[in-house]
Amino acid sequence: MARRRCGARSCRRLCRRSIGSTPFDSMRLEAFVGNLEDATFSIVRQASKLNLSSVFRPASNEMQWKQEKLLQAVDAMRDIELELLRISTNRPQWTNLIMAVDSRVDKTLAILRPKALTDYRALLAALGWPPSLSSPDAANNKYSEIPNPLILMNEANKEKYSQSFLALCALQHAQANREARQCQAKGASASMSDSKYFDKTAACFDNGLWAIDELVQPIASRLEYHFAKWSEQPEFIFALVYKIARDFMGGVDDILQPLIDRARLVGLSAKESWVTGMVKMLLGYLERQIFPVLVTSYQATDDKFEVHSSWMHLNDLMITFDKRMQLLADSGIQKIASISEGLTRSLSVFSIYSEHSDWLHMWAGVELNSAQHKLKSEMEDEINWSYSIKELGLQEITSNFLLSTREDYKAPTISEFVVKTASAMIERGHALPNRGLRIQYNRSSSVQFLNDFFLVLRERCEALQLTNTALEDDSLLKASFAINAARYCEYVLREWDDDIVFLEMGAHRKHVDEGQGQSHKHSAQHPCSFFGDEIAFLAKLGTDYLEQIMSSVLLEFEDLSWDYVQNIGLPNEQIHPVDEVLDEENLGVSPGFVASLEVVRDRTTKLMLHLNSKDFLDLWRSIAEGLDYFIYSSIRWGELTFSDQGVVQLRVDTKALLHIFRPFCLRPEAFFPFISDSLRLLAMRKTDARYLLEVLKNAKENDSCLRQQGLQHVNASQAMKILGSKRSDG
Repeated sequence: MARRRCGARSCRRLCRRSIGSTPFDSMRLEAFVGNLEDATFSIVRQASKLNLSSVFRPASNEMQWKQEKLLQAVDAMRDIELELLRISTNRPQWTNLIMAVDSRVDKTLAILRPKALTDYRALLAALGWPPSLSSPDAANNKYSEIPNPLILMNEANKEKYSQSFLALCALQHAQANREARQCQAKGASASMSDSKYFDKTAACFDNGLWAIDELVQPIASRLEYHFAKWSEQPEFIFALVYKIARDFMGGVDDILQPLIDRARLVGLSAKESWVTGMVKMLLGYLERQIFPVLVTSYQATDDKFEVHSSWMHLNDLMITFDKRMQLLADSGIQKIASISEGLTRSLSVFSIYSEHSDWLHMWAGVELNSAQHKLKSEMEDEINWSYSIKELGLQEITSNFLLSTREDYKAPTISEFVVKTASAMIERGHALPNRGLRIQYNRSSSVQFLNDFFLVLRERCEALQLTNTALEDDSLLKASFAINAARYCEYVLREWDDDIVFLEMGAHRKHVDEGQGQSHKHSAQHPCSFFGDEIAFLAKLGTDYLEQIMSSVLLEFEDLSWDYVQNIGLPNEQIHPVDEVLDEENLGVSPGFVASLEVVRDRTTKLMLHLNSKDFLDLWRSIAEGLDYFIYSSIRWGELTFSDQGVVQLRVDTKALLHIFRPFCLRPEAFFPFISDSLRLLAMRKTDARYLLEVLKNAKENDSCLRQQGLQHVNASQAMKILGSKRSDG
């Protein structure tokens, strides 16, 4: 003791010289630390050891004496913490003094805590804890009820146990306050991105209650005897742990919860602490015995089918176990949702992946491999790539633009299989205890699975590029269904992206990327989008190949109608004499234009049937505008003179073209503005045409003159060329 006091004085002098602290502060701290050390070493100096026969001997007061000394040590720790908190607040520059005191307290606690736990274990053993586990019923794989020594205690033993439990809780509470103060001090000087300090300051008892963990520990050693027999049948391991936790739950809640309340551990539940201890026990066994075997098999075996099945079966058992244990912990407890979420995460057996990121990636790989294997067999059946068109009326086919289901999008059944498979993978990932792990898992499993399928969709769309100018029916249908699948998947991903779970993961991912200095593109409308890259890929895929379909239709039309458009406006003397007055109502379509019209009609009809209504709406309008511009720009305005027959024939041919698009809208001529304006100019009376031509040549406000004539799209230069092609003889 003299040596200890001498060391304390030298420590005090060192602190005073190094930071200039006042003698009064040092003396107060020295007195408090001395009280802690005196109480600790008084317990250690006791030569006699408690044994099972002397623990409950009425004349023996040794146990009570040790509890008093332990409580004296706890009181000293509280005094030290209050003083250090005052100094750190009022004198933050006195860091050396605080560090010196913390060092002495740490050394003392390294002796005090093991001794307190040893005495507590001795008391538990004297109570008959743990009880002997009955052997299983071989026929039914069931265990009989196990007697709970906590319930069977008499009043005297219950009082001794209560005092020991309360003393140990007080010691843990003092230690938790001490750690919280240290972490807060470190966190104040650390960068905001350094999350390891803030994680430690969250809750004092996240790692469990010492007194309850000591109840679990001796049970674990007995359970592992049974676990070893079930290495190939892990479902029995989970079932046994759950049964033990459930059988002792009543005694834990009845005996220990009042003690926790007496210890003033606000918000702490005996049920949750008991369940947490049992989960930690199982977690340790899985980490030591089960997962290493799986990992070794995964790495050493070429044929991984059996390993994949075992791994997925184990994870399914873990998910079910987590849910059952959480229900057990929550039984009879009213919780706020946010608090319940946090407690659920701390109880998860999936926290095993927190310490083994390589195991997490292996699990994600197992999930991905299994999903890809199922998808491959589905994709081999071409029926799964098609959508059966029902006998619907034309109005019903084209009028629905509020799309929300696979049927609305006319997507093939393979797309629904992909969505459901990815959703199941995501659902299993919800069991992971934090967002960081869930992000890693999803990016390596469900997102990768979706991306692989999206590449297949692109390959099927690329069939359009393998043809020349003619658009084959097979490639058109294949691309249409692939686009529908892409649009449906895009809709589903947007719905998922708006879910709070993915919004949080997206925000977490964005925060981590920014903290690490990584540049990652985020949508301006959805800066926290989790599926932003995938949505952008699908949107571009649909747009690109709709443009490809449009280009193919226009190129095919151009190839078939090139000779016709080069001779628009010229009279066909083989059919009609030059001076013959044509009846527009009875006049037929130009023979050279028939094949072109048939191609447009055939393609638009098939696209209407097989393409989703929103994309078809955009596509037929784009085709119409493309045809309008092609026909208008191909006419040699100013180089040829339209005969009256030529004007009539152009009007008849235009009506035939508009008739193809009339089922899709009431005024298709609105999508052929250049041809409509051209026909209006060609149909003007000769005197009006000459007057307008003079006005356009001399007036400064040319465009306003055209607007007054109802010509909205051609400009003055174009109008003069069209009027110049109008026959002017009388």
